[in-house]
This record gives sequence, C-alpha cells and structure tokens, in this order.
Amino acid sequence: MTDELFLDEEAGRLVRPFTVSNGRTRPSTSFDLLTLVMATGVRPVPDLGPDHDLALAMCVRPVPVVEVAARMNLPVAVTKVLLSDLVQHEALTARAPRAVEAASAANRDVLEAVLDGLRARL
Repeated sequence: MTDELFLDEEAGRLVRPFTVSNGRTRPSTSFDLLTLVMATGVRPVPDLGPDHDLALAMCVRPVPVVEVAARMNLPVAVTKVLLSDLVQHEALTARAPRAVEAASAANRDVLEAVLDGLRARL
C-alpha cells in the first residue's frame, strides 16, 4: 500500500487516528514526550502496516516521541501506541533523554529568548 491511499489533497488524512491504533488508547510501553526512540534494524514480523512503517522510518536516529507524532500528524496518544508496538517487536529501542539534554531544554536563557520571540510576533 502507498501513502496515496490514505491521503487526499483537500481533505487530508482519510484514516481516523483511532483506526491507526486499532482503537487502542494505552501504549504497552511507558513513554513521555521526550523519550527518545531509535530503530534497531529489526523488521517486525508480521508487517504491522503503513503507519508503523512510517514511524520506523523516522527513527533512524534518536528522535523524541513528540517529534514522531508531529511529523506523522497524529495525536501523541496514538503515536505512543504505534511506537510501543514497535518496541514490543524489538524494532525500536526507547530511552529517557540524558539529564544534560533535559537540562538544556529547560535552560532559562533559551526559554526567555523563545518568550521574547513569541511576544514580538503578537
């Protein structure tokens, strides 16, 4: 199947997010938004479907869960279910970000610069 079957130029995604996860709302693996996921090189057997394939393709380098969700244009809850399926099939690894990575995200200077930029746009 190709992505063309699931997308319409005007309407957007033709498959509702809950159908992507087969109606499941809870992942079997615990993730937060900054959990880093990365492909292991193992292909899931059986094939899990095009959304799982797309998520796996995005994880050739460590990438946060929130970025995968944004790039797939799916709710984070649905993305977590897809990613947990891939972890269960040993196609992905997941780890919490290092303390240095988390600390840099909370760097006061960076946050103030972002706030200043947002204020300038309003």
